[in-house]
Amino acid sequence: MKVLFLDCISGISGDMTVGALCDLGVKPSTLEWELAKLDLGDFHMHFERQQRQSIEGVKFGIHEGKTHKENAECGTRNAEHGAHTHSHGHEHHEHEHTHECHEQEHHHPHEHAHGRSHAEIRALIERSDLSAFVKKHALSIFQRIAVAEGKIHGMPPEKVAFHEVGALDSIADIVCACAGIEALGVEKIFVSPLFDGRGWIDCAHGKFPIPAPATLEILGAAGVSLAQIDEPVEFITPTGAAIVAEFGAGFGLMPEIRVEKIGYGVGTRTLTTRPNVLRAVLGEESGSGLSAAQAGGGYETDTITRIETNIDDLSPELLGAVMDKLFSAGALDVFFTPVQMKKNRPAAQLTALCEESAVAKIADVIFSETTSFGVRMDRVNRLKLERRFEKVTTPFGEVTVKLGLRGGEVIQASPEFESVRAVSEKSGQPLRVVHEAALRASSLGGQE
Repeated sequence: MKVLFLDCISGISGDMTVGALCDLGVKPSTLEWELAKLDLGDFHMHFERQQRQSIEGVKFGIHEGKTHKENAECGTRNAEHGAHTHSHGHEHHEHEHTHECHEQEHHHPHEHAHGRSHAEIRALIERSDLSAFVKKHALSIFQRIAVAEGKIHGMPPEKVAFHEVGALDSIADIVCACAGIEALGVEKIFVSPLFDGRGWIDCAHGKFPIPAPATLEILGAAGVSLAQIDEPVEFITPTGAAIVAEFGAGFGLMPEIRVEKIGYGVGTRTLTTRPNVLRAVLGEESGSGLSAAQAGGGYETDTITRIETNIDDLSPELLGAVMDKLFSAGALDVFFTPVQMKKNRPAAQLTALCEESAVAKIADVIFSETTSFGVRMDRVNRLKLERRFEKVTTPFGEVTVKLGLRGGEVIQASPEFESVRAVSEKSGQPLRVVHEAALRASSLGGQE
C-alpha cells in the first residue's frame, strides 16, 4: 500500500504542503492543469528551491497576472531546470489566505480588494471540470473551514463570507494539495503529532490567540490532538489543519515504511529553533506482515490497530453498552474474552479493532465508559477476501448476501442477518429456512 507520512516538524500550511508534494515529484503541469479548470483568471505559479537551516526544499507561491511560462519540472534538483520554476497560471510568498486573520507564517504585502463567500467557492468548484477526487476533497476542506469560521463568528457555514480564505492563492493551495495527492497515487496519509506555538496573531477583528481559533475548531471537530509549545510562533494554519483533518488516516510516530522518496515544503519564515520545512515521506507501508504482492493468492491486505484492556470491576450490562459505543466510534470489531487477573479475579479482556484514524475516539470511549486506567495497542496486518454484496431472489423475497472473493472467485457467501430477518418476518418463514434459501440462490450456491 502506497502511503505518505507528513512530518510536521515546523507545523503545516497549505503552501508548505504543495511544496512538499512537488519535491516528491509532482509536476507543475499537473497542478496547473487542475487549477486551470477553475474560473480564476490569469495566475502565475512559482516553484522555487530554497533552504531553511541547510535543508533544501520547494517554496510554492502563486499570484495573479499574466506572465511567461518556462518549461521546467516542479521541485527538480537537476541543474538544467534552474533554481526557479514558473508556470502560467497567480505571489503567495508572504501569506496563506486561510481565514480572516493575517497568519504569522505567510504575510502578503498587499490586501485583496474582495473575497469570496463559501457558497461562491463551492459553486466555483462544483461547476468545474476538476477530477472527482480533487473536487470531493477540496469541497470538504473548504466545508471544514466554513464550519469553523461560522462557529467562531456565530453564523451558519453557508453564510460565512470569507476574505483571505476566498483569495485565489488559498483556493490554489487547497486544490493543488488535493491534485498533488491524487497524482502521487497515495492510498493512506499519516501525520506526525501536531503542535502549535503561543502568543497572538493580528486579525481583521483584532488580536487572536495562537493556536488560531479556526485551527482549534477544525482539529477539534476531527478528533485530532494538538499540543502547545512555548514558542511565540504560529506553526499550524487553518488550511494546514483542514488538510490533515481531511486526509489524515492516523496521527503519531511514523509507521513502518519502505521509503521511496522524501520531499520538503519550505515555509516563509526563518526560524531559529528548527528548520521551517514540512517533511513528506513517500513509500510502501510494510508493517510486520506481507504486502498484497508478497501474500499472493488473490488476497487483499491492510493494517489495523488492536486496542486491548482488562476490566474486572464493571457489570456485564455496562460492558454491553460500551460495545455499542465503540462500534459507533468507528470500531471494526469488538469482543470480550474471559481472563483471570491478579488476586484470582475473573475479568473480561476488551478488544477493539479499528482503523488508525479511529484510535483516539476508541480510547476516549474506553476511558470515559469503563474503569480502565490504560490500554495496550499494536498494529496488526490482515489477509482478507475481497468483499462484495449481491441481492438474490428466494421464494420468500429478496435477500442481501455478502460475498468473499479471492482472485475474482467467490469462495464465501453469507446472507446478511438483518435482510434475512426482514424477509422472515414478512413471509412468516423461519429464519433458518430463509437463510438456507438465500445461500442456495447466491453466486456460491450456484457454483455447487
